[in-house]
Amino acid sequence: MVDVVVKNGTLDQAEIDAYLEYGHQQHPHKEIKSMEVTLDGDYVDLKYYFGQARPFERIRRITGYLVGTTERWNDAKKAEERDRVKHSLVEE
Repeated sequence: MVDVVVKNGTLDQAEIDAYLEYGHQQHPHKEIKSMEVTLDGDYVDLKYYFGQARPFERIRRITGYLVGTTERWNDAKKAEERDRVKHSLVEE
């Protein structure tokens, strides 16, 4: 449920829903926690507040394997990673 605060007047639910839909379209990958609507004559100021970013684990491709960390690797696999040829960017 999204908390909605309307300042300087009132809005019907259909208009609030339209502003929420607009916010979802503008920020499709964010979860809207609350919305503040400030009425100013013929103008409307909208402020959206979002939830916390969801934690994620970084995954890398190392020596042909997708891994988060190498801490569970055995000694041979750690040596393979340590000895691999690391390529650098060539500047032109």
